[in-house]
Amino acid sequence: MSKVAERQRFIRYWQEKTGESEIDMHKVAEMAVEMGWKAPPPISEVDRLAKEFKGAARQDVRHDKKTGLPYRGYHAVPRHTGDGQLVFSYIDIDDPKTKPENFKKACVMRREQSVDDMYQLHLDQTHWNDTRPTEQQVELLPADLGFDIELRLAAEDEKRGAA
Repeated sequence: MSKVAERQRFIRYWQEKTGESEIDMHKVAEMAVEMGWKAPPPISEVDRLAKEFKGAARQDVRHDKKTGLPYRGYHAVPRHTGDGQLVFSYIDIDDPKTKPENFKKACVMRREQSVDDMYQLHLDQTHWNDTRPTEQQVELLPADLGFDIELRLAAEDEKRGAA
């Protein structure tokens, strides 16, 4: 059994033992440690600091000089190492040395993540509705987000007009 499958099984075990329907993963981990599970080794100081830098890069929101709209300054670019590992480097989209092909890779990756999320949401909603009586079913949310994006852009226009 894979480690992931083993952990998933333990989550279900925790639910059975506690009777809880909302799962607090810290409580699951506490029970696992009490039952003899070994916690993963701590990460190195450099790994921890790199993780904090990644978080800071993700939170770097700038504002377009022309429109005033916010945009993310740093974007993760996927690449494979010689041994096939997927790693990420980051680009600053305001840096004139940033290559367009790297920005395109970052955009394609983020779009694919969105598609994956919407696909999985559809499967989750369909499963919910297929296993529930009519009165508990939920309306499937539209996957086309174009209208939602237009609404947010219009809201930004209104904010700028009111300023």
